[in-house]
Amino acid sequence: MKRVLTGIQPSGNLTLGNYIGAIKQMLKLQEDYESFVFVADMHAITVPQEPNILRKNIRDLLAIYLACGLDPNKNTIFLQSENIYHANVSWILECLTPYGELGRMTQFKDKKEKNINFSAGLFTYPVLMASDILLYDPDFVPTGIDQKQHVELARNIAERVNKKYGDIFKIPEPLIPESGAKICDLVDPTKKMSKSSDNPKGVIYLLDEENVIRKKIMSATTDSETSVVFDIENKPGISNLINIYSCLTNLSIKEIENKYKDANYGTFKKDVADIVISVLKPIQNKYYELLNSSEIDKILDNGIKKTNEIAKKKYELLKEKVGLHR
Repeated sequence: MKRVLTGIQPSGNLTLGNYIGAIKQMLKLQEDYESFVFVADMHAITVPQEPNILRKNIRDLLAIYLACGLDPNKNTIFLQSENIYHANVSWILECLTPYGELGRMTQFKDKKEKNINFSAGLFTYPVLMASDILLYDPDFVPTGIDQKQHVELARNIAERVNKKYGDIFKIPEPLIPESGAKICDLVDPTKKMSKSSDNPKGVIYLLDEENVIRKKIMSATTDSETSVVFDIENKPGISNLINIYSCLTNLSIKEIENKYKDANYGTFKKDVADIVISVLKPIQNKYYELLNSSEIDKILDNGIKKTNEIAKKKYELLKEKVGLHR
């Protein structure tokens, strides 16, 4: 079976957009691949973090992904920081990576052009990301278009190391998920729904209470017409709600339009709210159950035991090849 590896960052509350656009994709991958999933907590500290909040975010993130259906029997799940070989391999690879190659990375260029003060970690973290990937010889790394550059860097580093020291790393391929529906902000439907939005009324968080979800959807921006018709350009608000309905029910847009051809916006919004609540309520129940159990720790204990064995072998091979041995 082909292997896939995914890293998830412990930052902020996940949204309905994250669930539809990213988490549901991960749930499909676990059915078709040997899947490794890690919490990229070491990447999180490239920007200032409050320790207690970061620790809480790590556990919260794992609980919500597991509650959404990430199956520990189909995924090897672990914490990046608990595996010492990620940082050890990263240091060796940093010494084999030209400065100019890192200087061309998009995030670094953006920060530099804006004269933003940043840490050395923000400059070198793409090599740590390459180490995260290359340690496990994955065939594929799921990535969005905006993150594809990081997989390309990992490939460049692997090819350079293999050419110099022999076959050490498998060359991974980026796996661009199928383009799913983009879920937009409920207040400003011309923008993507984002957990960092300035207006929380436009964002449905996975842990929002039922009355909050209903209020946000019922007050969602639409237009002066009443027809439930998908038209992104002229009716972005109602089109966004149709997208949400479609993604959570697997009904086609045409089927939804036919179902509500004689309905008004109020009726349709009520039904959208009912569907969102019916999907999120079981996730929330499972989330709180996991937080108050020892299940997360058992999963992480199993994950770090397995990944330590794999990563140690790769590290020892690389260390020997570059001359770091007695």
